Amino acid sequence: MNSDALLKLICYFYTSMMSQNNTSFFIASRLALSGGKSFTRVILGIAAAGLALSTAVMILSAAIITGFKNEIHGKIFGFWGHIHVYDAGVTRNFDLRPVTVTTDFLRKLSDVKSVEYTAPMKVLGFEFANHSSTYTTKGGVKSIHPYIIMPCLLENKKDLLAGLFKGIANDYDWENMKRFMVEGKGLLPGDTSASIVISKIISKKLQVKPGDKLIVSFVRDNSKVRRALKIAGIYNTGLEEYDKRFILGRASMLRSILGWQDDQYSGIEIFAENVSDIKVLNDFIYSEVLPRNLYAEPIFEKFPGIFEWLTFQDINESVILQLMALVAMINLTTVVLILILERTRMVGVLKALGANNWMIRKVFLFYAAYILVFGLLIGNLLGLGLAYIQKATGLITLDEASYYLSVAPIHVDFWQVLLINLGAFIVCMITLILPSFVVTRIRPVNALRFG
Repeated sequence: MNSDALLKLICYFYTSMMSQNNTSFFIASRLALSGGKSFTRVILGIAAAGLALSTAVMILSAAIITGFKNEIHGKIFGFWGHIHVYDAGVTRNFDLRPVTVTTDFLRKLSDVKSVEYTAPMKVLGFEFANHSSTYTTKGGVKSIHPYIIMPCLLENKKDLLAGLFKGIANDYDWENMKRFMVEGKGLLPGDTSASIVISKIISKKLQVKPGDKLIVSFVRDNSKVRRALKIAGIYNTGLEEYDKRFILGRASMLRSILGWQDDQYSGIEIFAENVSDIKVLNDFIYSEVLPRNLYAEPIFEKFPGIFEWLTFQDINESVILQLMALVAMINLTTVVLILILERTRMVGVLKALGANNWMIRKVFLFYAAYILVFGLLIGNLLGLGLAYIQKATGLITLDEASYYLSVAPIHVDFWQVLLINLGAFIVCMITLILPSFVVTRIRPVNALRFG
């Protein structure tokens, strides 16, 4: 093969390479696999470590905050239900006004399944207030539990403690309370004995344990009614505001004290099949099922303080994610600038050979994408690994009195992890388009002369 034929072959190969879309990717992959200067490799290593740390923090933050909200929601819902129905004339909490709970009334509530409702249209999480759409709830009413709540006094030989006695029906589903039991047993269905379940806080204050007797006093018509009740078990939800006041017992005993009929209670707890449907089901039950003398209230409105506090956790999560994303963007922007400055001579050669600015910019964008993917991969391994360790060992503990939990909870939602990775990748790559414009300022003559 003569020199002319060889030159033609090289020119043909070069032309075909430049005409393909993968040229930038090919050059970037060769640069990523090359050794490079030691200083540059250190900078790239620091950038990758920063990306990995940012990703791990984002994943851990999302897992902890999601787990935290799930645990608190589970505690409140397990103890209180999702929707409360009571007399519309009640003007304060725990006011004693009887609600007649007939079999037909319970059946009407139980028959509430999927409900259609109209709401502003949402597209990719964005709400369009001027456009409405029809939706269907994910489920309906799961279970119904009548109750009576009455103020009381708890007495032992030395101490006196004010509390609230929550009387439940004999067919109460104790499954919701099982996970809160720390000693003894609950009030099992069909068990009509004069037994109560108290909280761990109350048991410590009164120095009593399962099997002990406790004097519980009620006031009715300005007279004191006392009952000696056996402690069947001790629960602990971690919600100190409520644990220090509530004891659980049979509604039948309270009805006998109040002089109510067998089908009368002070309220009804309704559990929904899906938590996201609570507000819609509450509005439907209030407007379509309940008589005018009854009112339905979602748990969010009954205890707004805790739920507002949980909403603040979403703000904390958003701030953490934004800060970590900003750190990642700054890291990658610095890396791209360093890579371009280091490869100024290469940029000049490529421009001299006819490469346009966009093709050369893509070389550095692909190179940065290598670093970004590597950082995300290490960050995922680190974040998910630490989450698994915390979930398995409970290494990080909390002050239960302040946070309602004794151990930092973990809930890894893999769709959430996927969105974090996808969002970080897209945002960082879009951000890198701006520093890649430095390529357009490099002139081939100057780059080749001083490179």
